Amino acid sequence: MNRLVIIGNGFDLAHGLPTSYKDFIDDYWNSVSTKLMIDFSYEDLFCKFEMIALKSKFSSKELSKDDIKDFKSIKELFKKFRHNNKHSFKNNFFQNTCNISSSSNWVDLENLYYDYLKLISRDNTTKVEKNRKILKLNEEFKQVKDLLEKYLLEKVVNTYKLDFTKNDDVEWSKFQNILKPISVLSGERNIFKEFSDNEDVYEIKEYFAKERKEQLISNIHILNFNYTPIPDIYNKLNEYDDSVNSSVNFIHGFLGNNTDNKVNFGFGDEMDEDYKLIENLNSNEFLRNFKSFQYLQNSNYNNLLRFVDSGKFQVLIMGHSCGLSDRTLLNTVFEHNNCRSIKVFFHQVKDGNDLVIKDNYTEVVQNISRHFNKKKLMREKIVNKSLCQPMPQIKLPLK
Repeated sequence: MNRLVIIGNGFDLAHGLPTSYKDFIDDYWNSVSTKLMIDFSYEDLFCKFEMIALKSKFSSKELSKDDIKDFKSIKELFKKFRHNNKHSFKNNFFQNTCNISSSSNWVDLENLYYDYLKLISRDNTTKVEKNRKILKLNEEFKQVKDLLEKYLLEKVVNTYKLDFTKNDDVEWSKFQNILKPISVLSGERNIFKEFSDNEDVYEIKEYFAKERKEQLISNIHILNFNYTPIPDIYNKLNEYDDSVNSSVNFIHGFLGNNTDNKVNFGFGDEMDEDYKLIENLNSNEFLRNFKSFQYLQNSNYNNLLRFVDSGKFQVLIMGHSCGLSDRTLLNTVFEHNNCRSIKVFFHQVKDGNDLVIKDNYTEVVQNISRHFNKKKLMREKIVNKSLCQPMPQIKLPLK
């Protein structure tokens, strides 16, 4: 039986990389704060600040660098000295993103974009006014997307030692032992319990029996929703094994690729009730950032379909929240007749004494359930928590 590994941002985070949207936003404001401390003014595509009144405060040491270090502290300073400073946001989408991240320590840019898209589509205004609003939203969204790509390239890819196979002190084998096809050689003790269909169990047992007598080829397809090259490194390690047919699919594009595999950043829920309303607006600008249209720019999506059509497979979820921004694609995978089992590697949260206080297993399977129209099928396919494992955690070093 084949294996499909779905990799999301939690996979990069489990390698110690600062790839969350909050990491990205915090880094931006850290940079802004640093420049404000020097020039007391700042301007780019997203904001414009003039904080001349603060210059004397810093000179007299009434304020220190700890008073201006992030978005929240900048807002508080403007509120405190509002009569002597000027500030404005040029990108409303980014401003709202920062407000949410500041108040809740979490934000999902793609879902937030779709929320605003729906608000505009329902807006009781003229077609001209709607088009003006969606053009503005799409331009602001593109600016944020470009800034995110720049951050990931400069602060992640070019900052960390991603070729972990050259680092003897990095325990990358924790992941390599998981990113394997179903095989008797993998020594997975509970593998048969992860399938509810007796016919599937019988087929795996027969495969194992044949595998003990002769070399067989096992298939694994790594579906990478991230933009970093880490999954490709694990894929290349698999290529050294003659019994493994391994492939990696950068379904959402690759950083720095501006030709055949650009970064695919947007929303992908055509099952949503509002999607038909958006389509009926008869304006392509409203569909600009739907992932399905971006999938048509290359063969990545077709490669995925060929894999799921080629034979029965088990899905491993590694670091993907399975949220609605990828609903159309995930529904295609999960409800496919060849999808026989879905196993979640969950994230654990620990306290200061390294004791587990909670995990996100239930949250992920709740999200998975939203991709199923047939709930009975969902319950049959999802592997229960007692047979699942927490995601390994390693730390890649800086260059």
